[in-house]
Amino acid sequence: MATAAPAQATLWASPQTSAPRVVVRPGTPEIFFTKSIDNSRLVKMADPVRRREMGIFGVTLAVLFGLVMMYGWQHFSSIEYGYKIEQVKAQCDQLTEANRTLRLEQATLRSPDRIDTMARQMGMLPPQAGQVQRLDSDGLIGPNSEVMARMSTVSVISAP
Repeated sequence: MATAAPAQATLWASPQTSAPRVVVRPGTPEIFFTKSIDNSRLVKMADPVRRREMGIFGVTLAVLFGLVMMYGWQHFSSIEYGYKIEQVKAQCDQLTEANRTLRLEQATLRSPDRIDTMARQMGMLPPQAGQVQRLDSDGLIGPNSEVMARMSTVSVISAP
């Protein structure tokens, strides 16, 4: 099959002049022939250089992929640990506040005035003179000194 292309006129602008110049190509026909090529008998030869290059390229890509994955894993782990640290800090603050509340409640419950008021409501009487002996009132008993245990008279007061 042969096809002929018509002559084409092309406009070229010259950098020195501002007016375009017209170039006309002479009309030579272009002829195209189809040729069937049979590649069924071709055998692909193994290229050891190309194979080695592709192997090195594959290993390089695998190492690069591994490094990127390791970086991503460390990055996301650090973000996760940051969230865990913030959660533990919030829990620590909450427990500190609960501890402060419990210490305040304990101090309120240990108040001598409160205990005295509750004892009087239950019908208890204040201790008589000589009934209470404080062991550390003289300053003689130190933290490492030995104390002999003794039994004094015990009086039982019945409630009305």
